[in-house]
Amino acid sequence: MRALIQRVSSAAVAVDGKMTGEIGRGLLVFLGIKTGDTDRELQFVADKCVNLRVFEDGEGKMNRSLLDITGDMLVVSQFTLYGDTRKGRRPGFSAAADPAVSEPLYDRFVDTVRTCGVRVATGVFGAHMDVSLVNDGPVTLLVEK
Repeated sequence: MRALIQRVSSAAVAVDGKMTGEIGRGLLVFLGIKTGDTDRELQFVADKCVNLRVFEDGEGKMNRSLLDITGDMLVVSQFTLYGDTRKGRRPGFSAAADPAVSEPLYDRFVDTVRTCGVRVATGVFGAHMDVSLVNDGPVTLLVEK
């Protein structure tokens, strides 16, 4: 499981011109699920996203977590995080989990983050989405299990 995390001042996602989720200060998480991922990987990545200290404290050091700042999270499914570009010119996606497996894991990831007390907005699983964001920093990190 991979989560590409961006610290944002704001972020939003729309499907067919209709806003499906938007947040203020917090984290935009692009979530990729690979074949073989289970709740074990889900728990690790969710905990890491919620508790990763990427927000500045009073001294300007990244020392505060999403929970510490009472920030929001926007979670967007992104199978392309498992795109293999080593050969040819078109990425292969054979490592990405089948939607029948990855969609329930995606839903459980969102539920897990919510149980931590984080306000979570989402895109629409499997849809073509327009994502907009104001990257704060910029800060972009990859969490993987």
